[in-house]
Amino acid sequence: MTTPLPAGFQTAAVEAGVKPGTSRLDLALFISDQPCAAAGVFTTNLVCGAPVKVSRERLPCGTARGVVINAGNANACTGDQGIADAQAMAAAVGEAIGCAGEDILVCSTGVIGRLLPVEKIVKGIATAAKILSPSPEAFDQAARSIMTTDTFPKQVTRELHLAGGTARITGVCKGAAMIAPNMATMLCVIMTDAKVTPEVAHAALKTAVADSFNCISVDGHESTSDSVILLANGVSGVDCSSGETQVLFSKAIADVAMELAQLIIKDAEGASHFVTIDVTGCRSREEAFKIAKTVADSALVKTAICGADPNWGRIVSAAGYAGVPLLEEEVSLWINGIALYAAGVPLPFDATAASQSMRENRDTHIDLRLTQGDASIRFWTSDLTKEYVALNADYTT
Repeated sequence: MTTPLPAGFQTAAVEAGVKPGTSRLDLALFISDQPCAAAGVFTTNLVCGAPVKVSRERLPCGTARGVVINAGNANACTGDQGIADAQAMAAAVGEAIGCAGEDILVCSTGVIGRLLPVEKIVKGIATAAKILSPSPEAFDQAARSIMTTDTFPKQVTRELHLAGGTARITGVCKGAAMIAPNMATMLCVIMTDAKVTPEVAHAALKTAVADSFNCISVDGHESTSDSVILLANGVSGVDCSSGETQVLFSKAIADVAMELAQLIIKDAEGASHFVTIDVTGCRSREEAFKIAKTVADSALVKTAICGADPNWGRIVSAAGYAGVPLLEEEVSLWINGIALYAAGVPLPFDATAASQSMRENRDTHIDLRLTQGDASIRFWTSDLTKEYVALNADYTT
């Protein structure tokens, strides 16, 4: 992986020994040489991790210098000690790079309900700070260090060519399960050398997350740790704080977030299918979202896709209990371009061919059309396999 960082950013990864009995990179630093305009979007789960509480209080701001992330322990449901440990992580980074601890954001991922080995982490932070590097290789190591059950690192970059010069936007995330809208067991850091205000950063990130990380679901289980953090250090000198440049900046942030979110679904635990759900013809985006999420979270829909079974009844019935008022005759359905159900009436179709289409293609497209309005949404999910059950049955033991 040779994903470049924006100007003025450095990363590092070390093995801190966060999870007993394992030997792996598990601690990463994402650091800017200059203060950043920063924003964050976090889980809406009322049971949330200490790092979420600490970081959420610090954003948006105009003085952030970076993010520290550990894997192997979520530091969630850990009370006052968990808060103190998250603050200690930030303070250790601040001391190591020469800034206030309050200018560092914190993320943790892993098992819930266990105290952090904070002494090991603080020691690891000191080591990591000494090997900070702007190289793609260091960034790749940092991306790998935050993985839990992920099978590959997830990195995306874009260049924004404007009249005032070129700015780069680079993002990294982790996530493979406990994935549900608002958001998922996923952590994401997006870095850019564009110049924006904290207010512009917050608006761009909030919009980007709504159509990306909040439109994915693996298992419908919302995590305690979800965090998406945007850092903009302005080193490129390209000002994207207003007008057309702000519009283009926001679009580029959305593109990076969208690709990262899709990579999470492509790496969903045990998944054999990447499922795109289009719901169109609704009265509002909110109603389209409810239908798409209900279909995506249905265990019966997921298992049918796993078995390459074009069981359209499961999809249509899921739409019917999504909490959106509708009539059967307002609903039509296609799978992989094959019409199965139209205006409330089942259609004759070649079930063998439909099944073959699902079996032979990792990508599956569910196209659910209503006739109530012109609102729509695109949502992504995965199928439900025996491998997913095995992975999560044995997660802590």
